[in-house]
Amino acid sequence: MAGSLFATSDLHVGYAENRQIVDRIEPESADDWLVVAGDVGERFDDIERTLRLLRGRFAQVIWAPGNHELWTHASDPVRLRGEHRYRDLVRMCRDIDVLTPEDDYAVWRGPGGPVTIAPLFLLYDYTFRPPGADTKEEALRQAYDKGVVCVDEMVLHPDPYPDREAWCHARVALSERRLAAADPAMPTLLVNHWPLVRQPTEVLWYPEFAQWCGTVLTADWHVRFRAAAVVYGHLHIPRTTYYDGVRFEEVSLGYPREWIRRGPTPDPLRRIFGTPS
Repeated sequence: MAGSLFATSDLHVGYAENRQIVDRIEPESADDWLVVAGDVGERFDDIERTLRLLRGRFAQVIWAPGNHELWTHASDPVRLRGEHRYRDLVRMCRDIDVLTPEDDYAVWRGPGGPVTIAPLFLLYDYTFRPPGADTKEEALRQAYDKGVVCVDEMVLHPDPYPDREAWCHARVALSERRLAAADPAMPTLLVNHWPLVRQPTEVLWYPEFAQWCGTVLTADWHVRFRAAAVVYGHLHIPRTTYYDGVRFEEVSLGYPREWIRRGPTPDPLRRIFGTPS
């Protein structure tokens, strides 16, 4: 097997400028795979259209949801909430042959492999708290006082869970069991929309936003589960960093107002494994 494994996230195709970029995405070879680490869009039809387009071009597409896919947005005719919306997104992905966190882990056997690819859906539990906040309530109070509040608070519903942190803890427990059962002789590529460790959030302009960015429960997963690399998005700060010697790739495209500041039209694909053809 030849080719490369690419990753991207935060395509936000609700913006016309981003749709133009996504429509031009092409693999380098017929063997290339693509990992999509969440926030394709908000509307169900936009998410399906984009993943269908990408699946038609890449040999394999693997998707992990972000917070935007889980929104019950006023403009979306699909009114499902919480877990029910997530499950319908999984159903849609299976209909178009895109792998999800609910499917068996695929193994990349091209350059850099073999590597078990584990798409994760973990959410957050308000434990990435800003300085001076010892509880979720204090952290939220700081955020509301500063006017830095994630839209999730209005449109990401946790149904049937009592709150988002309960949903997060259920997803963490499920994912931990699955990762523990994976082949211990094989390294992994861990893919999650939210960063698995807190350190990437330390560069946020608004530290109050970190509470919507992950959970301390996954702080050692890159070591425990033999990660050759970790892919994430959400922060809209694309870069490569290393923690405990493990490569972390933030692969977001982001909003037009963000990527325009960084220069010419960006390449939304990051090569994780493989070499240019």
